[in-house]
Amino acid sequence: MAQLSQRELELVAIGAAMGSNCVPCIEYHIPEAKKAGVSDEEIREALLLADKVRKVPARKVLEAANHMLGGDTPDE
Repeated sequence: MAQLSQRELELVAIGAAMGSNCVPCIEYHIPEAKKAGVSDEEIREALLLADKVRKVPARKVLEAANHMLGGDTPDE
């Protein structure tokens, strides 16, 4: 099995940090990603994707709560 490069590991860590809302993790892994040669643009892309992914469960919780109250989900 092939191992992930340091660049790939840091991008995964950034995604996990976003998913867990861990500010100290972000503060640690962004500089580490830069040391591993990840560009600011690549980091931004990873952050945006991770943010999109983490919003799905939050939206589903809101939908479930509104459904229980007999309403619809407000437009975003």
